[in-house]
Amino acid sequence: MSEQPLAFLNDRFLPYRDAAIALHDAGFVQGVTVSEQLRTFGGRLFRLEEHLQRLEQSLMMVGIHSPHSSARLAEIARQLIEHNLPLAGPAGDLGLAILLTPGPYAAFAPPDSSRTPTVCLHTYRLAFRLWAEKFRIGQALVTTSVMQVPSECWPTALKCRSRMHYYLADREAQRIEAGARALMLDQQGCVTEASTANLVIFRTTEGLISPPLRKILPGISVAVLEELAQTIAISFTYRDLTLQDLIDADEAFLTSTSPCILPVSRVNGHPLRGGVPGPMYARLLAGWNKLVGLDIAEQARQGASS
Repeated sequence: MSEQPLAFLNDRFLPYRDAAIALHDAGFVQGVTVSEQLRTFGGRLFRLEEHLQRLEQSLMMVGIHSPHSSARLAEIARQLIEHNLPLAGPAGDLGLAILLTPGPYAAFAPPDSSRTPTVCLHTYRLAFRLWAEKFRIGQALVTTSVMQVPSECWPTALKCRSRMHYYLADREAQRIEAGARALMLDQQGCVTEASTANLVIFRTTEGLISPPLRKILPGISVAVLEELAQTIAISFTYRDLTLQDLIDADEAFLTSTSPCILPVSRVNGHPLRGGVPGPMYARLLAGWNKLVGLDIAEQARQGASS
């Protein structure tokens, strides 16, 4: 077996270091890139089918016609994991990125360029160092002057790599409070999500609450959290959330692919009254551990120190 990780670009597997997208690709020139991020647990891709369903929906929104079926993409993904997993390091799990672009941008591309979409899949080592401590100390959030992109610009359900608003918002958040992440508000001042993560709050009188699906990316991890809530008989609802709702919450959580679920420690400097980590967070994390068959926080701790 090769000691180099493989990637998949268009129609072939090749060494990761050799995978390169042309400078005239629309994904680079215009940022038109539909994407999905997955990870493995115990070497197995988590919720692959759900991610591929969302990918297909995003491709339809943008009008990109993939040359590969979802079944073929699943096969490619599993082949990459099988080959690259032994190179994952002591933590033993990998992230997987799936990227599709419309292909060449006509104004920049040579006349004889292919007009087919670009398809790329690659794996990466999970950056446990970035969130290992967050399971214990939580994540601070701050609001910034950068708002969530309105649905009039692109559908909120579109999973894409066009994330300039996240970048600018997080830069501003870091200036306000070192280590904080941006909390995105919509044009009406309602809470939507954090940069690259969905947000859910917990109130003892109401249960778990997420912003409405029409206002957020329908996260796979949010869906998992809703399933876990059902297993412990906790109500899960979707409704508009104000910033004050969040500040007054007993607990709040960020959900995303790699860390799964992290507690929010404070919002705009206001500590959440349930503490960090709170009792509901502990129950939800325990449920997530049982679902994937490992201790997520402990894996992150070991991965960060290796």
